[in-house]
Amino acid sequence: MDELNIKELENIPIPEGLEERLSAKIDEWDATSRTIAIPNTPHRGGAGRGSWRALALAASFILVCGIGLYFALSPSNKGTIDTYDDPEIACMEAQKALQLLATNLNKGMAQYEAVNVKGRQAEEILNKQLTKLK
Repeated sequence: MDELNIKELENIPIPEGLEERLSAKIDEWDATSRTIAIPNTPHRGGAGRGSWRALALAASFILVCGIGLYFALSPSNKGTIDTYDDPEIACMEAQKALQLLATNLNKGMAQYEAVNVKGRQAEEILNKQLTKLK
């Protein structure tokens, strides 16, 4: 399903009794979540939101720990060590490295945007179907 065709998805017939089954399942989930929920804690909607926050927090923690370990384990000699004798060659190598970084970052951002577009389309279809069920 490489391309998402919204019109084709809207033409898919909805099985009979689907609304009743969905309502019953939602009621069952709601009853289950109320029995499992810890008292005096607000219910948080959306499982994805919390997991992204936890992932971002973990990534930040790992990054900070890595930087701290790098500086803690680096040699005490803080003198600069040149790897290139010619500053022009060093500048060209640095530019090549930054260009490679920028290229890969742009590829990643393009993929991220494509996934976001597909996600928004799927969310719109789901919302339309849910509003039809009401």
